[in-house]
Amino acid sequence: MIEEGKPLFLQIAEQIEDSIIDGSLAEETQAPSTNELAGFYRINPATAAKGVAMLTDKGVLYKRRGIGMFVAAGARDIVLGERRSAFADRYIDPLLAEARTLGLSATDLADLLTERAAQTDAGQTDAAPTEGKNPA
Repeated sequence: MIEEGKPLFLQIAEQIEDSIIDGSLAEETQAPSTNELAGFYRINPATAAKGVAMLTDKGVLYKRRGIGMFVAAGARDIVLGERRSAFADRYIDPLLAEARTLGLSATDLADLLTERAAQTDAGQTDAAPTEGKNPA
């Protein structure tokens, strides 16, 4: 699915990475060609090629001359490592900064995360306000 406001070549690269992470595109298997990607997403083949080239530069894909692009050995670990790092930068670091501002210890934060995870696992979508706190 194409998202507005995000470069198409990045979206193509992320879709391939998602397939590698979920196992639908296994290591050492052939990746979709740029023409297949272009046809599927109805985009210019050069745009699809840019996304594939990005993954090649990162060592996630490699080219077998005359055959096509393949998923590199260790590609899943590369992608997961990059995604974990990006997750920490985008979510964990600001969370820790806010926790410090609120005077929450690491234990307090871990307890809060565990509590919210349990609510999510139980199927609750809206967390109940903490006792004595105004939800507004």
